[in-house]
Amino acid sequence: MGILWTKLSETFSYFTETGQCKILLLGLDNAGKTTILYKLKLNEAVSTIPTLGFNVETVTPCKGLEFTVWDVGGQEKLRSLWNYYFQDTCGLIYVVDSNDRERYEMAREELFRVIETDEMREVPVVVLANKQDLPNSPKPDVLAEALSLQKLRDRKWFIQGTCANSGEGLYEGLNEMAKLVKDFKRTRQSW
Repeated sequence: MGILWTKLSETFSYFTETGQCKILLLGLDNAGKTTILYKLKLNEAVSTIPTLGFNVETVTPCKGLEFTVWDVGGQEKLRSLWNYYFQDTCGLIYVVDSNDRERYEMAREELFRVIETDEMREVPVVVLANKQDLPNSPKPDVLAEALSLQKLRDRKWFIQGTCANSGEGLYEGLNEMAKLVKDFKRTRQSW
C-alpha cells in the first residue's frame, strides 16, 4: 500500500505542478478533428462544419492536468498555417480518416512536415485512427505502417483506433496523451 500511495502522490504532484498543457489537434480535412474535440469536451456528438480557422477548448484528461486543445482546420489552404500554432506545444494528436486510403500518403507527408520542425522536436504524438466504425476501415496497425510511424524514433508515439461519433477509443487515446505529455515535460525540464 505504501509504494502504491507514493506512486499516486508523485503522479498527482507532478500534474499539479505542471497544470496546463497545449495540445495540437491536427489532420487532413474531414478526418473528424472537430467532432473528436467536442465529443471529449461535451461528451456528445455534435454536428460540425469544416473548420476554417481553429477551435480552442479545455479538456481535463485526469485530475490535476488540463489540456488546452487547439483544433486547427485541415483544408489544404490552411495546412501552411499550422506552423503558427507549434510554439509551446506539449503534444500532438493527429487524426486520420482510416477509411480514406487514397489520402494516407498525404496524411503521412503532412504529419512528417509538422514533426520535423524545430518547434515540434520530440513532441509526443498520438495518432487517432478515426472512423473505425465504417466497413473496410483497416485496423490501427495497418494505418501505422502506412503512415511510417515506426520511423518516429526521436519521440514517443501511440496509435489508437477511434470512432468520434460514439466516443469509442477517444478516452484511451487521451489518457495515453496524458502519459506521454508527463514524460515529455519531465524530459524538457532536464534540458
